[in-house]
Formats: sequence, structure tokens, C-alpha cells
Amino acid sequence: MITQEEEKHIRECAYVPEHIVSLMVGISRAEPFFQEDHLFFLKDDGMILVGYPLGKNFQDEFFSAVLAKLQKKFQPATTWFVTPRIPASLSPRVRGKEADEYYKLDLRDSRIKRTLQREVEKAALVLRVEKHRDWSPEHESLTREFLGKENLNPRVRELYLRIPQVLAHSETSLALSARDEKGNLSAFFAVELGAQRFATYVVGCHSLIHYVPHASDLLFHEMIGLAREKGKEYIHLGLGVNEGIRRFKKKWGGVPDFPYFAGEIIPAQNTTLTWLRALASKI
Repeated sequence: MITQEEEKHIRECAYVPEHIVSLMVGISRAEPFFQEDHLFFLKDDGMILVGYPLGKNFQDEFFSAVLAKLQKKFQPATTWFVTPRIPASLSPRVRGKEADEYYKLDLRDSRIKRTLQREVEKAALVLRVEKHRDWSPEHESLTREFLGKENLNPRVRELYLRIPQVLAHSETSLALSARDEKGNLSAFFAVELGAQRFATYVVGCHSLIHYVPHASDLLFHEMIGLAREKGKEYIHLGLGVNEGIRRFKKKWGGVPDFPYFAGEIIPAQNTTLTWLRALASKI
């Protein structure tokens, strides 16, 4: 477990969404720990290591040493990680590798384009925005509709499906929902406010069944207002994911921030077996 002092330190120094303890616990249902300047989570026989150190720049050798130390101490059967890069020495042991980049919107010098402002005003004429932490059957239905039409990788899909857990667990999370004049749910965002310096856009969905033009733009505008109201310096927009999502984030001024790599580390004792099996398949 982490102490109150550690959690305060993490909240103050956080710079990626994976540093937000309540968000990660809501998603993973794992227990948080903080050692060697790294946040990590343990559940059953698995470990999630957040390879973005809180107080220093990422160093290949240091990350590899921390990983080895934690694996030796806790001996997890599976170890998942996120890092700004994968050390060359670990690369042969990584499977299910993912590569992307985080996006952010700096609120200190950002101005909303007039064209976007007009789109927001137009949507606001027919939509009302609600802020809440409950999860309704409509939100579940819209999530399923959205996942049915979007080509997302398994981990991102799973994140969407775990938003009810996040809202239930994290007291600093909330949903922004856009409803039309008949009360139909047209779009929603999940937002996390647990980091001291930034708000986090976790996920967003819009409906084709109850479609209203620029519903997502209206919610983005509301998210900016909420973040400013809470004194945040910037909004962490998460990963690029795909071209459509990247385009939407860039449209609102989002720019690439830290690189992102993720994957599963194969235990060192299994590496030789994996190599031998690969060799045997070629004989």
C-alpha cells in the first residue's frame, strides 16, 4: 500500500494519467505501491509498472534495475508496463508491444478558434450538459454502440468497458453527458481530476442513433471550462489511438507530449525456452 504522504507526493508530481492512483485502482482493481520513484500495482499474481518516474527523467538502466528488483521481490507471473521507451536490453522479452504518444492541451495559452466556438454554440442550442458520477443503462448502451463501430485495440476497448468501475471508485472522476431535447443521450466524456496540475480526458463516446452535430465539441468545451475552474494547467488528452481520435484532439489544440510504449515482460527464465521453441520450429 501507499502512505498518505506518498499519495500526496504522487498527486503533486503526476504528469501522465497512469500516475493517478484512484483512476488506476478503478481500472485495475489492483493495490498501489510506490518504490524507487515508481508507481506500480499488484493484483493476484500480476504487476503493472508505471515506467514514468515521478522525480527524474527516464533512464534505461534505472528502469531495468527497478523492474528486476520488483520482479525478484514480488515474483509476479505477469508484468505489464508503460514507459516512454523500451530499453534495448528488455526488448527481446517484450510481447504484445504497443506504441503511441500522449496528447495534451495547455490551458495557459490556448484560445478556442472562432469556428469551434460557433460549432459549440450551435450544439448548445439543442443539447444540455450534465455532470454526474452515476452510470446508466443509456451510458452502457452508448458505449456498446461506439465500440461496435470503432476499430480499437483490446486494451483501449477494455478501458471503455471499465469506466463504470472508475466512476464508482474514484471520487475525483466524473462524466459529462450531452442530452437532446427529448432526454436522449447523444454523447458523454469521462474526465478525471485527481492530478494536481492537470485534468484527464479518459474516454469519450458519441451516438449515431441519437446523433447531434458537434455534441463532442460541446463536451470538450465544457471539459476545458471545468479544468480551468479547478485551476488545472493543462488537460491530458490520453493517447492518439487512431487517426480519427488524433484528428479530434488536434482540432482542439492538442499536441503530442510524451511517447508511450506498453507491453508484457516475459519472465527471464522463460526467455531461453521461447528462443528454443522458435529454433525448434525451424528445424
